[in-house]
Amino acid sequence: MRVREATAVTGGPDRWVGELADGWDILGITNGGYGMALATRAMESAASGRRLISATGTFINRSTPGRVQIDVETLKEGRTTSTLRSTVSRDGTSLFFVTAVFGSATSSTDARDMVAGDPPALPDPGSCVLVQPVEGAPFPPPLSDKVEIRIHPDDAAAFLGTHSAVPSMRGWFRLLDGEPIDAHALVFATDAFPPAIFTSEVGPGWTPTVELSVQVRNPTPTGWLSCRFTTRFVTGGMLEEDGELWDEAGRLVALSRQLALVPR
Repeated sequence: MRVREATAVTGGPDRWVGELADGWDILGITNGGYGMALATRAMESAASGRRLISATGTFINRSTPGRVQIDVETLKEGRTTSTLRSTVSRDGTSLFFVTAVFGSATSSTDARDMVAGDPPALPDPGSCVLVQPVEGAPFPPPLSDKVEIRIHPDDAAAFLGTHSAVPSMRGWFRLLDGEPIDAHALVFATDAFPPAIFTSEVGPGWTPTVELSVQVRNPTPTGWLSCRFTTRFVTGGMLEEDGELWDEAGRLVALSRQLALVPR
């Protein structure tokens, strides 16, 4: 199943229905980025033709595969941007909320870019480690075979026990069967990699997302995405993970920050 199919919604204009597909989960709990992509797909249909610029998801109850209702409301429709909020629920219980900003599909001709950073240095995809589910093991999770993720060999080694000084997860990402990446797939991509904290002495475990924020800087990337996720602070049982996604042309396409519980 392609990402577009897995995030399809019906209904509108204010109430939508979607399906959190089976297999897009971790230990039976639906992946947060995937759930957000389903919600932003519905929200886009109510955004008067504007494109997704940013989205923040707040997760309050466990989401599991199955049918969900997505209620969308417009908080503000301004001259250049619109702000919308959605509530994703099942049987009257709210699972998570998404607040998103949508804007013009075209950039100002007067806009000037300043990018004080570079894509991660990665070996070619064929020299990186393919992430695949292992039957009977919780990690990597089933959703790993829904996309193609190839991890930097050094980070894969840290994941297996050598540990890194600063938790880092770098690698390549693309959709299967040549499916093009859009803004909603970018939202999912920011949460598709194994958490960076897995490369530390904390090790792997269920890492529940509390909040995930994604900025879509370029909604039409080309080729493989080179990705870098890092965690610098683990305090009070919480961690942050910062993500960067770049396309093959060296353009920054998305940024993310996730707040999560330390792996259990």
